[in-house]
Amino acid sequence: MVDTILPGITALSVTTPRYTAQVLERPADAAAGAARTVLFVHGNVSSSLFWQPTMLALPGDVRALAVDLRGFGGSEVLPVDAARGLGDFAEDLASAIAEVGLADVHLVGWSMGGGVVLQALLEHELSVASVTLVNPVSPYGFGATDATGELLTADAAGSGGGGANPDFIARLRDGDRSADAPSSPRSVYLGTYVTPGFTSEHDDLWVESMLTTAIGEGNYPGDSRASENWPGFAPGDRGVLNTMAPTRFDVSGIVDLPAKPPILWIRGANDVIVSDTSLFDLNNLGALGVIPGWPGAEVAPPQPMIAQTRAVLERYAERGGSYREAVFAASGHSPLLEEPERFVAELIAQLDGESTAAA
Repeated sequence: MVDTILPGITALSVTTPRYTAQVLERPADAAAGAARTVLFVHGNVSSSLFWQPTMLALPGDVRALAVDLRGFGGSEVLPVDAARGLGDFAEDLASAIAEVGLADVHLVGWSMGGGVVLQALLEHELSVASVTLVNPVSPYGFGATDATGELLTADAAGSGGGGANPDFIARLRDGDRSADAPSSPRSVYLGTYVTPGFTSEHDDLWVESMLTTAIGEGNYPGDSRASENWPGFAPGDRGVLNTMAPTRFDVSGIVDLPAKPPILWIRGANDVIVSDTSLFDLNNLGALGVIPGWPGAEVAPPQPMIAQTRAVLERYAERGGSYREAVFAASGHSPLLEEPERFVAELIAQLDGESTAAA
């Protein structure tokens, strides 16, 4: 059995009015003086466990915390209302911040966690010193939008819970730790979370983290409904993948926040999950011939996720905020794992207020 909590990390149970959260902590060194606080938010089909090497590598004057969202890691399994976008997760995050008593916190969100952080900024009065987005979901959600974030079809066909691989879901549910099939969690991690060929001493730990994902229509992946539009399904009302459907999720309104914390945008150049040519975007898979019947680029173009994010962050800067884009050339979806020394250096620069210039 894999030891999931690394030496130097403590797992806490934090009960809020919303849910009971598992929070990992690497305390600040009391001798280091006044502590800065960083709170890490994981992405989909993962948990706080992924953040542990980063937490341990931070300077002694940093208090590092990582929270598990509902239905992931060691947190309580509760259903997710997709009608709120990522709002259930965002409110959970705000409740955990309040319960732990964090102020002037530096928030770091990875993938779906980046969307959670941005929706929390929009909907809750949080005391935030800075925001770091790591390969974040587009501000317009995942799938079924054009370059400007407009819906391709009224029902956002091709996005949401119906897009998950049934065999991957079954293997998550069954606790498959093998690499015997392309759709096993380990194979998905090695083939899409990181650049193919990358391995680490903690690969077993990352698989354990993925396997904590609660499975079901109220959790991962969620439900779906039939659509007359290609590829034949549209988002449902429940569960994780539907929270990021563009009919449910749009955080482009961050450009109008009255208080705009500095944003550091870290992305891996080899990312195949959040990409302008994502291998998880049904329209892109149709264009590649993987899914038959694709109606063509005029009807169902791939979502330009990177271009969408950059456009929103540029407007954020134009309206008084600031951001910096850091591209990790050797990384895929997980620069925190693939280029850890540079990742920590970029994060420390953000904490020190050195990442405030627009790209």
